[in-house]
Amino acid sequence: MDNLPSDEDSLKGTRDWPHAPPHRLDQAGVYFVTARTRDSAQLFDTRERRDWFQELLLKGFHEVGWKTEAWAVLSNHYHVVAHSPGGSAETLGPLLQKLHSLSTKRLNLEDGIPGRTRLWQNYRETHLTYQRSYLARLNYVHQNPKHHGLVGLASQWPWCSAAAFKATASQAWVRTIASFQFDEIAREDGE
Repeated sequence: MDNLPSDEDSLKGTRDWPHAPPHRLDQAGVYFVTARTRDSAQLFDTRERRDWFQELLLKGFHEVGWKTEAWAVLSNHYHVVAHSPGGSAETLGPLLQKLHSLSTKRLNLEDGIPGRTRLWQNYRETHLTYQRSYLARLNYVHQNPKHHGLVGLASQWPWCSAAAFKATASQAWVRTIASFQFDEIAREDGE
């Protein structure tokens, strides 16, 4: 019984439970965020739905002061790399709850399935504290549509930051990001 957390530790959420990822958002910084639709359902399978969701995602992050650096919206999941505002990342949870709630309501209306809940699996965030991890995640997010075979070049996917990154970053920076291994991150994330 010595390995059980104290009551105080349990209340702080220091124990990782297998049914949901822990969310420790007390530090400001750069975060990698990912969420998948429940049962990997292809809910964003049209251009119109991806357009709408991408706009909602970027607007939501902007409204609470997060600076998005990379994003990818696919038919059954999304990824974001963003810088938190202020002294903590505590606005992330409410932001994603709102994003998931609004998208659930809209899809329920469009699909004619009122009352359908839990369209999203638990989101997961990673506080990026090492430069190599940060650079690899940027590459991972930019290359995600290509990794899934949706396009030949990631910059061809309209619901991804790859084209904007390629157009605005120096060629040296583009090469630097591209040199970090996407496959290692993909294996970590179970893709």
